[in-house]
Amino acid sequence: MKKKLLSAVLSGALALTCLAGCGQTSDPGQTTSSTEGEAKNELVFVNYRDIRDLNPHLYAGEMYAQSILYDTLVSITDDGYEGCLAESWTISEDGCVYTFNIRDNVYFSDGTLCDANAILANFNAIIENKERHTWLEMMNLLVGVSAPDSDTFVIELSEPYYPMLTELGCIRPFAMISPNCMIDGSTKDGVDGYIGTGPYVLTDFVTDEYAVFERNENYWGEAPAIEKITVKVIPDNQTRIMALEKGEIDLIFGKNMLDADAISQYVDSDQFTVSLSEPTSTRHIVLNTTHEILGDKAVRQALQHATNREAISEGIFYGLEQPADTLYATSVPYCDVDLEPYVYDTSIAEQMLDEAGWVMSSDGIREKEGQKLELDLLYNSDSVTEKTIAEYLQSEYQKLGISLNIHGEEEQSYRDNMKAGNFDMVFNICWGMPYDPQSSLAAMRAPVYGDYAAQLGLEDKAEIDQAITDILTSTDETERQELYTFVLTRLHEDAVYIPLTYECNKALYTSELQGVHFGSDQYDVPFADMYFE
Repeated sequence: MKKKLLSAVLSGALALTCLAGCGQTSDPGQTTSSTEGEAKNELVFVNYRDIRDLNPHLYAGEMYAQSILYDTLVSITDDGYEGCLAESWTISEDGCVYTFNIRDNVYFSDGTLCDANAILANFNAIIENKERHTWLEMMNLLVGVSAPDSDTFVIELSEPYYPMLTELGCIRPFAMISPNCMIDGSTKDGVDGYIGTGPYVLTDFVTDEYAVFERNENYWGEAPAIEKITVKVIPDNQTRIMALEKGEIDLIFGKNMLDADAISQYVDSDQFTVSLSEPTSTRHIVLNTTHEILGDKAVRQALQHATNREAISEGIFYGLEQPADTLYATSVPYCDVDLEPYVYDTSIAEQMLDEAGWVMSSDGIREKEGQKLELDLLYNSDSVTEKTIAEYLQSEYQKLGISLNIHGEEEQSYRDNMKAGNFDMVFNICWGMPYDPQSSLAAMRAPVYGDYAAQLGLEDKAEIDQAITDILTSTDETERQELYTFVLTRLHEDAVYIPLTYECNKALYTSELQGVHFGSDQYDVPFADMYFE
């Protein structure tokens, strides 16, 4: 699960005006100056929306905030799994029982001891709302949890499950909150506060304006250099950039927080640093194999050859998102599989459509047995990028005699239709690290998102599902890789997905700020590692 920081070395930079000096102020939204020779210890971050509900057992809150307030049993690092609230652990020979030795003298920021009993209270609250969390396969395999003593916590599964530690390292829903914040021992309907064991505590916030986090002076781990983090809410991309230039903020971080055009302007700047991660997820289009036209593999494969990924990468993302040949990048664990890419070649696409019986008619749209080659592409209307790609593909497919109707829907409606299978073609992304490939593949076996519905027309759907199930329970590394290879090869050859580009995480920040990097979770912002020169 290694993820390396890539310092962006790109061409085409724009000279910037000098960064304005930061005056001393008590306004939570402003950067505070430091005494000459003394490193600044306050950081001003920016996000496009409010922190929202930071209950770690639900999914509404901002993950960057949850990750600095709360801890999990284990941490996922570049070097593998490390102990967090659990100092160590053992796994039974059959792979079904995990026994965690809980770290001594760890306290929630309200003074409550975080021992095995507190961990058990959290898991009981999570299990009470189990149906909400079944996108994580371990919840389906869970037999029970217990705390034999205050130092020991035990999880028992019905079958071995190799991604177990990965899922336990995910902030949501496995971060620990003080039992004092629970409502009658429950968290599924809300909590009374946001108290964790993490490096920071929430001290102030104004809805849709700002939030303030201050260093947890009782933190069990190494104290972060940054004492105070102020998060400003700025929805508009250009306004965020202007705030950075004016010195009102120090850091913009996240794959959707910066567009490619903005980043390209700062690559050679001395005053700001641009950093890009390795691929985090894949931007793609899902093809519904139950659709009358798309049920034909030849049509699906023709669309693959008709899609110019290079043009999308360069023309829309300035090369910052690389063209995607496969559903998962080869840097994703188990996904370095020898698959032949679908090359962009309109002559191949035309030939395949001809051979499948789709003949060009006088109006420029292909027909077969009186039916027009007409498809609908659904996109999230909140995404300017998806709309731009959709319009480009509409124009390109038209040249081949394919009528592509595009329509956007607001996010919830878009997701509901995707889950229900109400689409011909729909934009989607992979889940990203650390959830890929295991969690997104596991979700293909049930109607969690659009994948399940889209694959129902495949003759080998049952085989693919069984192989995914075998992957998750296999204890043999070689067997697991063979099964992954089988699944990824089948999905690729069945042409269910049109990969477009590999998304990456992005950061733009003042060059005084050091320690900025990308973690194993694409949504985590590692504030605790940052410091000012």
